[in-house]
Amino acid sequence: MTSAKLIDPRTEGRRLELKAPLFDEAAIARAQETLTALGSSMGEWLDADIERLHQARLNAEGAGWSNAALEPMLGAAHDLKGMGATYGFPIISDIAASLCRLIETDAGKAAARANPALVCAHADALRAAARERIVDASHPIGHALLQALASHVERLGVAPR
Repeated sequence: MTSAKLIDPRTEGRRLELKAPLFDEAAIARAQETLTALGSSMGEWLDADIERLHQARLNAEGAGWSNAALEPMLGAAHDLKGMGATYGFPIISDIAASLCRLIETDAGKAAARANPALVCAHADALRAAARERIVDASHPIGHALLQALASHVERLGVAPR
């Protein structure tokens, strides 16, 4: 019988060998240049991701907001949450995060079935932010949308923290 050894990564292992930063300034500059060069494509990619979310919303609506039908919507929202800021739209990440919090649990999916207007409001807010090129919450409409949606989700108490 072999026994397992508990390794504390703070005091043992390869992590301790990493004294210098993994990426030097030149690597960071090259990455930034690449993102800048891709800038025109990012708008197209954002629009495609928003369209995928919209189609998932229509499909979920047609399926009566079942748990299975909400899964593709959750996947699309999760992608937008992760990529919104990279696309240059941190508000997209924030609104998508609120939608994820709403529909990621069974309790949230049940709340979405009971009040699908909240799910639709999230999807519509994402489409509006992308269409109107509302970048972040410093925009008064973006701020109002984000605050209203997040507070509704918070009041439901269905999202993990």
